[in-house]
Amino acid sequence: MAILKFRIYWEEDESIYRDIVIKHMQTFFDLHIAILKSYEFDSKHAATFYKSNDAWLRGREISIEKYPKEYKVEPLIMNEVNIGSQIADPNQKFIYQYDFNKNWQFMVELINVDKEENKKTEYPACVRVEGIGPSQYGTQGIIDSRLAEMEEKYDLQPDAMKEGFGEEGDADGDESVDESDETDESITDELNEF
Repeated sequence: MAILKFRIYWEEDESIYRDIVIKHMQTFFDLHIAILKSYEFDSKHAATFYKSNDAWLRGREISIEKYPKEYKVEPLIMNEVNIGSQIADPNQKFIYQYDFNKNWQFMVELINVDKEENKKTEYPACVRVEGIGPSQYGTQGIIDSRLAEMEEKYDLQPDAMKEGFGEEGDADGDESVDESDETDESITDELNEF
């Protein structure tokens, strides 16, 4: 049984991606759920895949549900189509779209085909995570361990966050007097006299 490895890039930043391994006989619905889990999205919204070429042009649609008959070519249905049946190229590409209101777009690229499955792996599985993924509903999801990773990455030390932010402007070590403070004090003294 062939094991397919896909790299799923977030459309807005190619340095943010997830690698997912999946059996070629599993369905696009299985891949859909794996992508959502790997990016920590919920599964409350509609989604679709498009078969794509190297220029990322949309081809045949593979949808999560059936649409009205007004379409010229009805989309394939995710839970009815196994992934291997849509692989025509060793670098096959798909476009994955999730939540049509927010319009999350991911580029899905086949990067490896392995003939041996790992007996310890439960497929599909996310095997690599690069970058902090987008937060599905704003910034609420980023306040967790990923914030600590970001602090470490950008070296945001606690001392740097204190008032004053360091020694800028203190070449001699002398503190400069803020003239606006003196002016404010003299005005306060005058007002207290009344």
